[in-house]
Amino acid sequence: MKKRSEKNTETSPSKTSEHQSSSGRTKNQGNKPINRADFVETEKVKELTSRMKPYLQAGYPLHLTGPTGVGKTAIALHLAAQFDKPIMLLHGNHEMNNVDLIGGVSGFTSDKLIDNFVRQVYKKQTEVKEKWNPGRLVEAAQKGYTLIYDEFSRSSPETNNLFLSILEEGILPLYGTKQNQSFMKVHKDFRVIFTSNPEEYAGVFDTQDALLDRLITIEIEHDKKAEREILREKCGVLAKEADLILKITGKVRTACVDENKHGPSLRASLMIATICKKSDITISQENKKFTRVCKDILSTHLMKCTEQNNLLEAEKWFEKEIS
Repeated sequence: MKKRSEKNTETSPSKTSEHQSSSGRTKNQGNKPINRADFVETEKVKELTSRMKPYLQAGYPLHLTGPTGVGKTAIALHLAAQFDKPIMLLHGNHEMNNVDLIGGVSGFTSDKLIDNFVRQVYKKQTEVKEKWNPGRLVEAAQKGYTLIYDEFSRSSPETNNLFLSILEEGILPLYGTKQNQSFMKVHKDFRVIFTSNPEEYAGVFDTQDALLDRLITIEIEHDKKAEREILREKCGVLAKEADLILKITGKVRTACVDENKHGPSLRASLMIATICKKSDITISQENKKFTRVCKDILSTHLMKCTEQNNLLEAEKWFEKEIS
């Protein structure tokens, strides 16, 4: 008797997901942690955390919205870390679809059986099965993770419709996955924090009312006192130096707001402070090197928002406002 069985498995590479332990270190499948030890917990952040934590504890999803650069994602990560659960970070984009969220076929497995029991008879049997790889949303909902859906409005409303039944009935539909069950129950500890930019930003879809109706929306705004603390902690600048940088950035931001446009965020102030500290540039209005750094970083924002149509006009504006 001669029997030989062979098993062959072919799969396509799976997509990388990110999740985070409650220690505040984000991990991906490569096990390379991202240290968030430089996060600055200002009084404003403490107030927001204390205000929002009960909503998540009660099982309601949060939606943090506001201009770019105000720290929505950082606050979401900090808030999620208050719970003793892994954190999964999901980034919205226009190409995201149901396969990314609930999974799909990633390859196949084949079993081959060759039976040569009788010399004159040759029997070969092959069975091929599709290999289904669960999506990141399935993993998070099944295991009770805290999901941070960053910039969710960059994904299409059709894709985000999956969250309607999750947030209302506590079930995740598995349509199109060729599974025996048509849905799965969501873990009781599963929590979701959404973040988004205003709808007038490029690449942002209008969010369906049915989804917004299920969320508790918190507006995150620029806070000068908090920005001052962050500049001092992260960049090591003096209080008066931080105030000067924020004053200059604030003038550009105000000029943009007057035109109903979004101006520079805290990121611009951090750039100025970091460059000056690392290059030993004195942070002073009288220092031409400092004002040059400010002009280089902020001129693009100014030309985009105001009637300063070229760099020369932007330079004149700075000469007038900074002096």
